[in-house]
Amino acid sequence: MRQPTNLYFMVLFLLLSLCWGQRSNPDGERPSCDRCNRQLSCNCSHGGFTRVPTVTDRALTLDLSFNNITVVTADDLKGHLRLRALSLHGNRIAVIHPSAFDSLWSLEELDLSNNQLTALNHTWFSKLGALRELNLLNNPYSCLGSPPVFQSLVRLRRLRFGGPALEELKRGDLSGVTQLEELTVHANNLTRYESGTLAYVWPLGCVTLSLHSPFLTNTSLVSAVLRDVSYPETPLILEDIHLIGNLSVQPFRESARRRIRKITFHNFRVSDEAIVNLLEVLDGVPITALIVDNVTLTGEGRWEPARRSDLKSVDEFFVRNTVVLDVFKFVSFLKLGFLLKYPRKVSLINSQVFVMPCVASQLLVSLQYLDLSDNLLTDMTLEESLCKGDSSLKDLRVLNVSGNSLKSLSAVSQLVTKLSKLTHLDISRNGYISMPAGCSWPSTLRYLNISGAKLATVTPCLPATLEVLDLSNNNLRSFTLALPALRELHLSGSKILRLPPGRLFPNLQTLTIQSNILYMFARSDLQSYSRLQDLQAGQNKFVCSCDFVSFFQSAINGGGDMHLTDGEESYTCDSPFERHGHLVGQVHPSVVECHRVLFVSVSCGVALFVGTLLTTVLWRLHAFWYLKMMWAWLRAKRSSRRRRQRRDEEGSEGLLSYDAFVSYSERDASWVENFLVPELEEPSENDGDSVNPRTPRPLTLCLHKRDFLPGHWIVDNIISAMERSRRTIFILSENFVQSDWCRYELDFSHFQLFDENAAGDAAILILLEPLSKDDIPKRFCKLRKLMSSTTYLEWPQDEERSGEFWRSLRNALRGDDEEDD
Repeated sequence: MRQPTNLYFMVLFLLLSLCWGQRSNPDGERPSCDRCNRQLSCNCSHGGFTRVPTVTDRALTLDLSFNNITVVTADDLKGHLRLRALSLHGNRIAVIHPSAFDSLWSLEELDLSNNQLTALNHTWFSKLGALRELNLLNNPYSCLGSPPVFQSLVRLRRLRFGGPALEELKRGDLSGVTQLEELTVHANNLTRYESGTLAYVWPLGCVTLSLHSPFLTNTSLVSAVLRDVSYPETPLILEDIHLIGNLSVQPFRESARRRIRKITFHNFRVSDEAIVNLLEVLDGVPITALIVDNVTLTGEGRWEPARRSDLKSVDEFFVRNTVVLDVFKFVSFLKLGFLLKYPRKVSLINSQVFVMPCVASQLLVSLQYLDLSDNLLTDMTLEESLCKGDSSLKDLRVLNVSGNSLKSLSAVSQLVTKLSKLTHLDISRNGYISMPAGCSWPSTLRYLNISGAKLATVTPCLPATLEVLDLSNNNLRSFTLALPALRELHLSGSKILRLPPGRLFPNLQTLTIQSNILYMFARSDLQSYSRLQDLQAGQNKFVCSCDFVSFFQSAINGGGDMHLTDGEESYTCDSPFERHGHLVGQVHPSVVECHRVLFVSVSCGVALFVGTLLTTVLWRLHAFWYLKMMWAWLRAKRSSRRRRQRRDEEGSEGLLSYDAFVSYSERDASWVENFLVPELEEPSENDGDSVNPRTPRPLTLCLHKRDFLPGHWIVDNIISAMERSRRTIFILSENFVQSDWCRYELDFSHFQLFDENAAGDAAILILLEPLSKDDIPKRFCKLRKLMSSTTYLEWPQDEERSGEFWRSLRNALRGDDEEDD
């Protein structure tokens, strides 16, 4: 026996070591969840997590519901000092470390429902002094455990516990819980209950009990439970119970003795005998509200034996989701007249009611609120139920016939026009297609709901006395009806393109226009709403223009008296395409888009300034002149190339007609004509030197005044003259520097120097007046270069030296010719 025991401990030790080894895994191996919004609410539900994921330690709420988490370790929630709400609902948690929640000092809500906790540990909650709400429902624990698990939860106000495995509740289980606003106990299989267990809590708000099996098998246990939780001001809700006969009803005598005032049955199955016995038990009890939700009637409605019961205090009778098993044998409401005399508020919702006979309606002498929604009423049967509008329901203030099969808005208005105290009318979710031009309504009507119909237009049929109008979920494209008393207007779910004109509703305070095709609205659109405070316009197809984005962002930042109350995340861009799906509050349009005129104006101004500046700089640098000269040279060069090509094709050589082309300023023409031309073209005999006394050969000069061909482009004449001349003489002076044509001729000569067909030094410089290289402007780069690389002749101021000048010039012009001689 000893060896198996040792083996058992060894296996247990290995399992514990494995669990602690998994617990000690570093945080880096844990999954992460980044689904947190700006309010620091992290929704990590349905994420498939098998461990508690890491989230920001600044999170205020953390929803981990519907995952596959099985263990909560000591380190999973460390550091979440600010966490207010934690939900682990719907996981498979079976193990929670004793100190897993120790760091959650600020936690106010904790949901551990629908997990696999087989036992509760008081150490989980020992540090949760701020906890106000705890949900432990639907876990497989059989008892609450010892010591009391709620001992340290002194601020707890809402507690839910129990499940299918809960079998025992004993005194002291709720020790530490001093008062509760809400207590929910699921104990359908409870077998042991110590009287006074739930009586420990006081004061006690609403109590919800689920005691299916005890009501059928152990009514004394149910009596003890009801005795502990029944108080006059404590609403009692009983779920999942089946009342068959007199015995199953006897526990309610405890509630009757405690003078309970409000009782609710949910998921309630009951026979005729049980109803009669229950009404007899409640005879004389000052119960004010009897609410039955999801009820199945197994009998025929023969409750007459209880007609002598005193139920005068019943103010509200509420029945919803009724199923009658044998509907063909069920008796008329007329048999229930003793139940209809006293209530002021009657609701028969989703109970397959197709008509309430007029005689039954006339029994509702105290009725102020009637709800027949989600039934089978038609225009004809409604006429019967309202006694053809003869004002039988003279005190009726609220009428709800929504979700039926009504089709005529005119018929409804005629039926209610004599209800002189009617203030609220709900005829929504019916089959209205059109609205008549005029309708009659009671003058007291303030609230009208026609939502969920098929209306395409509105007419003056709507009463001008309305303060609240709901036309949501119709087919409206606009709303232009003046309603001066209107305070709330609901137009969501239609096809409205623009906001209604605010001048039609001078008292409007709330406007909801969500889920339409509204593309934008601006501050100017809302200025006509003098009293508007609450606007809900999200989930529309917004065009994110600059004006709309600017207005929206100022609105959400609290600008003005109007507030967008449906949340920034409801406003997304539909267009332009590049912003589709983006939050309007996070869009930042460019300056170019929002201030196009200003941007274009500034851009044009800057461009004009830059252009002017650039033009000035280029002009100062003579760039335009160089471009013009380059273009002229290229054009002339092409003409020259063509002439040369033509000569090559004809087999002729270029003709040199002149010894020199003379480039000079027009202002220096007198010197050229009076000195240069006579000396070179008409030399005298004494011009020869002493060594060679013979008369020098006359030279031919090309002058633009005399030798340029008329009718030809002047640049072509210049190029042609240079090509037909052996040399080019430049007469340099201040006048030359200021002459554009001289500059052309100078640059063309320079280009010729680099021409592959040009020979030797083609340029001869003559300075008529002292002119150094530094005196020449820098833009005359060609001339400055020539003066640096070419020997030039200076016109002597002394006449005795003129002969030497002319001899040097002739030698320069003759060049190789004299050598050949």
